[in-house]
Amino acid sequence: MGIEARSVAVVLVLLIIQTQATKNWHDTIPSKPTEVFGKEKVTNLHFYFHDTISGNNPTGVVVARANTTAQYPTVFGLLAIIDDPLTVGPEITSKLIGRAQGLVGFASQEELASLMALSYVFTDGKLNGSTISIVTRNPIMNPVREFPVVGGTGLFKFARGFANVKTYWANATSGDAIVEYNVTIIHY
Repeated sequence: MGIEARSVAVVLVLLIIQTQATKNWHDTIPSKPTEVFGKEKVTNLHFYFHDTISGNNPTGVVVARANTTAQYPTVFGLLAIIDDPLTVGPEITSKLIGRAQGLVGFASQEELASLMALSYVFTDGKLNGSTISIVTRNPIMNPVREFPVVGGTGLFKFARGFANVKTYWANATSGDAIVEYNVTIIHY
């Protein structure tokens, strides 16, 4: 264990001891994140998101639909749950590195746009068990979209950043799509 890792471990143990020694449920421990977690890092990720809503094994399923959804070409009022694979390459057979899990709701009456609340759960290598959270509006027909990274866990504690996203492939009949992600994350 390096000096920096030992320092973080000592600070965390002290924080736990101090927290356990207090009687109040609401004590605040003043500190700067750099004193606890060290220097900020920047991580760049590149992966593909596979959204399959057709066939026998869909990764996105409709869980609610308004009575008026059929009246809108934008499927306004539809809510889906997804568990989409994340891969290194655009082929579904390329290396699986994680999954995007969460809610997608179609929130516009006038354009094909969704509201997404997703956790990107990484399962490969040193990122195994780490997540990033993206909560955003997705104007699906725009060639390039920018999504905010609003948090994370594991190696991505205190994450913030953005994802540049573009549709790599889409099938208008089935609704299936492959989406390319370039993500920049600032974290401790």
